[in-house]
Amino acid sequence: MTLSQTSRPRELPAARDTHGLGRDLAAVLRAGDLVVLTGPLGAGKTVLAQGIGAGLGVAGAVTSPTFVIARVHQPDSARGGHLAMVHADAYRLGGVPDPLGEIDGLDLDATLDDAVTLVEWGEGLVERLSEAHLEIWIDRAEDETRTAVFVPRGGDWAARLARLDLL
Repeated sequence: MTLSQTSRPRELPAARDTHGLGRDLAAVLRAGDLVVLTGPLGAGKTVLAQGIGAGLGVAGAVTSPTFVIARVHQPDSARGGHLAMVHADAYRLGGVPDPLGEIDGLDLDATLDDAVTLVEWGEGLVERLSEAHLEIWIDRAEDETRTAVFVPRGGDWAARLARLDLL
């Protein structure tokens, strides 16, 4: 990967900033988008997903799908929602003999065209679901400051991120 393929690091001093970034990002998301969230435990992947869910106006609370692997959040018209969000977590799949087979078993490709699909811990596992996708790398410093880096992979991701001043 070259530096020109990534955004400048975006500093996120508090969880509310990570949530707000997710809300902002939701404005450029559309059905069929695949977003891969990468970072260590506690980096803020779920908080970013919560912000995206809020921005999309999905029904119900967005929580970590670690133990259920994937959740579908339907749009809530009362919150202005018009697009479903699939929130998956591949963390537990890394230790199985065939993680790609496990990903296939989730049938994420069945909902991909109709929803925004977010996958935590999906790096190296889900990119093949879509020719174009967005990778977001999140890291956390000792002082709890998060840093997010956006990596557009094909399609019009770079143009969409530029509209949000993220590239």
